[in-house]
Amino acid sequence: MPKNILTRGRNRALTRHHKIALAGVATLGAAAVAFSAVPSNASAKTTTEAAAAPAQVAFSTEQIKDVRASVNGQVAGASLQAEIAAKKAAAEAAAKKKAAAEAAKKAAEAAKQKAAAEAAKKAEQERKAKEAASRAAERAKLKKAAAKKSYPNNLDGWIRESLDVMKKHDIPGSYNGIKRNILRESSGNPNAINNWDINAINGVPSKGLLQVIPPTFKAYHVPGTSWNIYDPVANITAACNYAADRYGSMDNVNSAY
Repeated sequence: MPKNILTRGRNRALTRHHKIALAGVATLGAAAVAFSAVPSNASAKTTTEAAAAPAQVAFSTEQIKDVRASVNGQVAGASLQAEIAAKKAAAEAAAKKKAAAEAAKKAAEAAKQKAAAEAAKKAEQERKAKEAASRAAERAKLKKAAAKKSYPNNLDGWIRESLDVMKKHDIPGSYNGIKRNILRESSGNPNAINNWDINAINGVPSKGLLQVIPPTFKAYHVPGTSWNIYDPVANITAACNYAADRYGSMDNVNSAY
């Protein structure tokens, strides 16, 4: 009984200071137990290395996946851009080639059309030149035909045609002088021939409208007329040419000459 009384007499409430002290003692005790648990052969170095070992860093697999996906996306994007650029370049090259081919085709067509136009123009010029030459030839022909007078086949016509020929060759003579001598020599007969005068006796009878002997006709023949001594125009012009040389003109002849 006294024991219990003693115990109760010493049981007092712990102060704050007492609680702190007790906590410190407990801490020291725990530390001592921890040191006593370390093996005796363990060195301080091991402890130090263990304490100095860096803490392991934990990486998330989701982050790695995101990085890989980003890299793959960038590579794929670059490849796609390169493919697009290549396609664009190929399309531009094809467009340029097509444009060049179309330009060459247009140039060839233009050259062909130009050549055809020039050929047509040349052909037209040649056609016009031929037509002009043909018209000129036709005009010359008509002019020549118009210039050539038509003479009646009688004494009047023969004298007038002879006068035109004589005019071209500057042989003098008049209508009246020619007609007067014709009527005296042959009475206007172009086939008249003298078989009784001295010329006939000598074998060269006088012939034609103005009774010209063959040697005289041949010597005084006028170009552009017939070589037939009986031709009226040829006979008159040759006789007038002789008379102009011998007497100055047929107008000056009033008898046999």
